[in-house]
Amino acid sequence: MTCKGICSRYKAQKPVGTGRYASGQRRCQICEIFINWEGLWCPCCGYRLRTKPRNLKYKAKLRARVEADAAIKSQTIEVAQVATVSVESSDFVKTTLETAVSEGWTKTKTVEELRKSEERITIKKARDLIKDAFDAKSEPIAIKA
Repeated sequence: MTCKGICSRYKAQKPVGTGRYASGQRRCQICEIFINWEGLWCPCCGYRLRTKPRNLKYKAKLRARVEADAAIKSQTIEVAQVATVSVESSDFVKTTLETAVSEGWTKTKTVEELRKSEERITIKKARDLIKDAFDAKSEPIAIKA
């Protein structure tokens, strides 16, 4: 188990702004080098590579970095889900309002229909939407000559 010099092909440059382990680099104790290698064993000497820091200070930094990345990823997923729900709810609201205007529903009945939906639209928001839809119907249409 001695260094054969193969590891120099995989030598990793120090990353700027992040730690070596956080960026995916691994350390070989025998070759005394950080390398970019996906395996668990050094391609040069066959010794097991380190994937985590030994120092308590750097362990805490890596843990904080991983948690922050996970939080950012979960926020991104939540935003995407909210956007999908809002698109679906806007389609539902649009069809409900079109039906209400075309069939001549009362404003109260329309508010009740919006409140029963899966989106659980608030009364205030439903009233605002209805006001806009019903006011648009009562305004005369301008014809360009």
